Amino acid sequence: MKEYRSYDDLPKIKLPLGQEVFISDSTIRDGSQMAGVVLKKRHKLTIYEYLHRMGIEKLEAFVFNDRDRDAVRAMLDQGYEFPEVTGWARANPKDIDFVLSMDGLGETGILMSVSDPHITDKMGLSGRDEARDKYLGALQYAVDHGLRTRAHIEDMTRSDIEGFVLPLVADIIEIDPECIIRPCDTLGFGVPFIDVGEPFGIPYIVDSLRRIGVKNIESHMHDDFGLGVANTLSAYWCGANWTSVTFLGIGERAGNAELEKILLFLKQRVQGFDKYDLASIGEFSRFMEDEIGIRVPRNKALVGRNVFAHESGIHAAGVIKNPFTYEPYPPELIGAERQLLIGDSSGLEVIRHKVEEEMNELMHVATIALDKNDPRIRAIQRDIHKLYDTEQRVSCISDEELRGYVEKYFMFESIIEKDIHSKKMIEEDVENE
Repeated sequence: MKEYRSYDDLPKIKLPLGQEVFISDSTIRDGSQMAGVVLKKRHKLTIYEYLHRMGIEKLEAFVFNDRDRDAVRAMLDQGYEFPEVTGWARANPKDIDFVLSMDGLGETGILMSVSDPHITDKMGLSGRDEARDKYLGALQYAVDHGLRTRAHIEDMTRSDIEGFVLPLVADIIEIDPECIIRPCDTLGFGVPFIDVGEPFGIPYIVDSLRRIGVKNIESHMHDDFGLGVANTLSAYWCGANWTSVTFLGIGERAGNAELEKILLFLKQRVQGFDKYDLASIGEFSRFMEDEIGIRVPRNKALVGRNVFAHESGIHAAGVIKNPFTYEPYPPELIGAERQLLIGDSSGLEVIRHKVEEEMNELMHVATIALDKNDPRIRAIQRDIHKLYDTEQRVSCISDEELRGYVEKYFMFESIIEKDIHSKKMIEEDVENE
């Protein structure tokens, strides 16, 4: 009989194809295009530092203007082995020259838009043949100048995959067999279901690329339909060995698949991914909030302030006895801390626990143990319920407020009782005289 009593008891999932997988972060490039976000040099360097701590293999950056180039130069000057800083270019030699002019960059992405609206309406080309020639010419130019390449197959999930994209990719890998082919779900139309064909099925897309001999496949999923992470994992499951993501999922419109979610899933749920260090995720998230101005919903997975917050009586009592009861992974894994909150749904157990913490802090000891049925605990609970029942309280009880209750019921009352007892003894002594 199997028992799952701790995190270590839970089995991990195996990637069915057993390939080694990697992550390329696009927070500095794609994430910087999010409306209202401005990444300064110091921001980019800090993001680079966090990615280094995590063990992310690559990041991509623009190198078109002096601000971008200055930040990239500062990253390269750090001398880190990872993340490798890579460039990004549109499909023309002038853009690729910008990458070539940055000493230290050995790889570039090349944008190749493949849907008909992008080819004709956005780029103003005559059609697919002109697009194909433009893309292959730019790729050949990059390879001839010694760059490793990534082909950004933009808007693939709204394109003619069998009729145009796969023949184009076949030509790409003939020029550069090691080229990383990046299928981009640019507007989030992709789905992770194995029985869906073109243009939407991510398993179908990855299987098709592998079928024509692509060695390196890197998913790039947007989150317009909320499937960015699901599609990213689906791509891994079908044989992709890279993914392009952003921290917190920042990016245009609804953003991208979130780096932190992919990291957590790989490290905690899949066999063989101890290479990633998640301990700075909490700190990284606070930096993005405080310095970049990203508003993180309090219930957002991993990084929300409520992820390890427990208020309801049943949940809080369970976590106090065994965190595994109601926490899917330990908070210290991502550099977070557990919060036990007192609110309108809190029971005696969490109040007892919080009172013990306050008393131990007030008295500078660590040995006080209380019973949840202590009449003073029940008195505090009654006072708190009164706030919600009759005074229409809408927020949790702060630590300062709880300390007031502790002082009222556990300290001041004891002092008063001691004073009364002393006075009685003095009066009795006087009468005896």
